[in-house]
Amino acid sequence: MLPLTSWSAAPCSGKKAGISHCSGSQFVCNDGSVSKSTKNCSSYLNGTQQQTNSVSNLTTIKSPSIAQGNTEVTRSGNILKLDYPGFTVWLDCAQRGAVKFQYVAQRDNGNTKRYDKFFLDPNVPAECQQFSSQAYGHDYDRGHQVPANHLDASEDAIKATNTMTNMLPQAANMNRGAWLQTEEIIECYRDIDELLVIGGVIWGNNPVDDYFVQSHGVKTPDAYWKVVIRGTGQDERSIAWIVPNTQEATRKNLDQYLVSVDDLERATGEKMPVADYAKHDKPSASWMIPQGCNKG
Repeated sequence: MLPLTSWSAAPCSGKKAGISHCSGSQFVCNDGSVSKSTKNCSSYLNGTQQQTNSVSNLTTIKSPSIAQGNTEVTRSGNILKLDYPGFTVWLDCAQRGAVKFQYVAQRDNGNTKRYDKFFLDPNVPAECQQFSSQAYGHDYDRGHQVPANHLDASEDAIKATNTMTNMLPQAANMNRGAWLQTEEIIECYRDIDELLVIGGVIWGNNPVDDYFVQSHGVKTPDAYWKVVIRGTGQDERSIAWIVPNTQEATRKNLDQYLVSVDDLERATGEKMPVADYAKHDKPSASWMIPQGCNKG
């Protein structure tokens, strides 16, 4: 197993609750302060902002968040961009579910307890979100797109992850197996370097497992995808998975779902902010859990 390396302070970490946006080269944090980081915010995040080119002619609405902050809701046609404390979700009103998510995973220096309730977001139009916050059943979990544990430095952020706009049906073995393994890799490696995490769904066209259309108004995605990016310049590294939403997607099978960033872009139509030289290779194995990592 790999040893943990030393850590240099990440921008907007701890009680600052993560990066909100850039002001030129500076990081503006979710608590409203400006990070003293010497890293260039615009260079780091500009690539991910370019991904949202399908969301143009935007209308922005500021509304109070259920997480006691401000949620910025930006709409373009059927797509809502929801900026929660510490993370962003893109919601497709036609699907009543998230199509993409993004956040920056920073050094773990929090231990806020996970919120134990799930809820609808009163700031999101009813026609754009699920009917219910109740459990799905049929051996499917309310699966987090952005996991609570990665935002445990902020009570507002960790509560916001339990909004149903951040939930979709995930096969129980997959949610607690291969998908959880990707989350644990991020949990460990965020103590080595800050990570840019981008993910989403592949809806597919398989009506056989669409158990929740009547109860929740949402179909069951065929697969979920995730990209993790660390480092910059010649030190940039990335890893990507497309995980099938099946009971067979267990922890031991995660490496079967590795793909190159090139392959993921072709499968999803998304453009990832990864250097060209790092897009073509598919690693032979997922990043190893570092020795001594606390996954809690």
